[in-house]
Amino acid sequence: MTMPGMTGDKLASEHIRISPHIPIILCTGYSKRISPEKATAIGIKRLRMKPLPKGELAKTVRAVLDETKNSTPG
Repeated sequence: MTMPGMTGDKLASEHIRISPHIPIILCTGYSKRISPEKATAIGIKRLRMKPLPKGELAKTVRAVLDETKNSTPG
């Protein structure tokens, strides 16, 4: 969320505009700019707070990929 020149939510919005088919998981330790509701409104698939254990990150990635696969026609 705190990067030079652009915040994580702005980067996610721009990425979704360019490539809406690629899901985004936003991991942050700074939550004042973003809430789960705002993340969903932007189109972010999951918002996770740091520190995030590797196993939890892996479960989140798997869940988002499974959801994306199941919602894609074909």
